Amino acid sequence: MRSATVAPTPPAAAAPAAPAAPAAPAAPAAPAALPNAYEPFDAEYCRTLEREILGPVTQRYFRATVIGAERIPREGPVILAANHSGNALPHDGIVLDALLWQLDGLDPKRKIRTLYESELAQVWWMRPFGLDNWWRRAGGVDMTFDNFERLILRGERILYFPEGVPGIGKGFNRRYELQPFKTSFALLAARHDVPVLPVYIINAEWVHPFGYTFPALDRVMQRTFHVPFLPLPIGLLAVVFPWMWYLAFPAHMIFVVGEPVNVRALGRAEGVSTFGRPDRHQLSCVAAAIRRRMQRELDRLVRVYGRRPYDVRSLAASLGDAHEHHRSVLPWSWPVRYIRHARDRVRPRARGRLRSLLRDWDLLGFYLPFGWPFLTLTRRLRRPPYGYRGVPRAVRRELTGEFVWRLSERPLPPRSSN
Repeated sequence: MRSATVAPTPPAAAAPAAPAAPAAPAAPAAPAALPNAYEPFDAEYCRTLEREILGPVTQRYFRATVIGAERIPREGPVILAANHSGNALPHDGIVLDALLWQLDGLDPKRKIRTLYESELAQVWWMRPFGLDNWWRRAGGVDMTFDNFERLILRGERILYFPEGVPGIGKGFNRRYELQPFKTSFALLAARHDVPVLPVYIINAEWVHPFGYTFPALDRVMQRTFHVPFLPLPIGLLAVVFPWMWYLAFPAHMIFVVGEPVNVRALGRAEGVSTFGRPDRHQLSCVAAAIRRRMQRELDRLVRVYGRRPYDVRSLAASLGDAHEHHRSVLPWSWPVRYIRHARDRVRPRARGRLRSLLRDWDLLGFYLPFGWPFLTLTRRLRRPPYGYRGVPRAVRRELTGEFVWRLSERPLPPRSSN
């Protein structure tokens, strides 16, 4: 296992101390009986993925570093609020999630829960390489207000991106410009007096330096293809060659954990008198105040760590150290490596190299010009684990994860049994 790189905490301006506030009333506790308990997080899958694929990519290709990780409490509840980078696929979130788990020794009981927009699960090409139920298998939970609150009440440590999908789709033309924050995390942090730890993501904007987005075009993509945005010109290349939808340039990702934000104190300063049902305008002002604070600190950190977003010298040294394995961390190999890794967990070992190549012939579609229809057709015609031929619609929906997971209906098992 490769350990995550951890750097010392940089100096930062101290935030004024907030006065203590009375505890807010807790939401009703979940019932003791959990007949519909659901835990899709596959720790063993994630461990092997980290060891064989994601770990080398994170360390060799992105050379990812966490600064200030000692600020993250070992127990929750706590909300890690990170800025997003404007990319077709949230590589920044995947890498950060992997690094945080590395820091916790790949212990499934210490897995930080990432809240993701359910749109990422609904459309197969918004899952990495179309892998079934991938976001949940990696420990994620669908972002709904109720799910968010239930995770807090469980005492979870939560990774959250307050910009939501607009943060992913803002494009390189709006790099490092924080999009309007959702108010849900501000309300819940204040209601339950949960600290918010900002996480500043530096250089990940350069994963797609050729991805510019335009609101009018994005609305067309949303209505027609259920894709939240189409970055140009890289998006047009992805239409021709599917593997380019997942392309990422070797940005030197740096994650800086900032000082905690007392959201309840900010709410009081904005005139919020109750966090049970606060005034919507006042709550928006609280979220905007957090955004302004994070924007100022993000701008400062970009000046410190963003001068060499690719750091070509360290990239050359990193790939050189990888020797014969350097080709396996380059992005054009990712579709084959990720999908084969998932399939190998549920199929017998191939007899011979030729057989190993031929049984995955459908993966050629990622590299064929206009290969999307080919990939779609093979998924329908091939039997599991290559496709869904003969699989009932309801079973397929469950396998792929094309549903909204609500903890009120399918709760996580008790923490003691994780």
